[in-house]
Amino acid sequence: MPLLPAFEARLNLKNDRLCLDFANTVSNHASAEPGEYFKTYADLLAWAERAGLLPAPAVERLRALAERHPAAAEAVRAQAVELREAIYRLLLAHADAHAHAHTPPPGDLAQLNTALRTALAQARLAPTEAGYALDWDLAGSDALDALLWPVAYSAADLLASPEQLARVGQCQDDRGCGWLFLDLTKNHSRRWCAMDDCGNRAKAKRHYERKKSAV
Repeated sequence: MPLLPAFEARLNLKNDRLCLDFANTVSNHASAEPGEYFKTYADLLAWAERAGLLPAPAVERLRALAERHPAAAEAVRAQAVELREAIYRLLLAHADAHAHAHTPPPGDLAQLNTALRTALAQARLAPTEAGYALDWDLAGSDALDALLWPVAYSAADLLASPEQLARVGQCQDDRGCGWLFLDLTKNHSRRWCAMDDCGNRAKAKRHYERKKSAV
């Protein structure tokens, strides 16, 4: 496992880093018809709760606040989608770079840097058993965009970690899954977002094609 910031190590992550989980909130991300997970601000809150970013009381408080200020909540949802796509493109530029090259639009880094400045302005040092660690008071915050602060920091930390960045890979599913992951195998051989999903489907497809060609 990679060395994680303390706040990230406590989370319920599927893809080793918070920013990767966030980047993967689109189905078939590399296809012509990606499926959006964040259709409402409530969807954004639900993701944050599943990831362990926000406790249930904070989710309920922000949901009620969003209902009172729907335009502000929609603006944050749109901001989250734009930040996610910027992070996705920045990471994709390094994913499997030997096989293909991607150059993210120059505005992507500027967008992440803007989000990072906000995140760092809201950050605090919290005591840990080993000393201190960067953290945010998400449980007590009434900012609708509070859940984006650690996401921005996670993305910046990964992009600024050459060893981890070199291990960012993209799912090779032929339907255009496109999800990103950290390839922690010794020989950088991981090809799928999950073996029990895209990996099994590809395996079944190869088996079918072998049987068909043998007939």
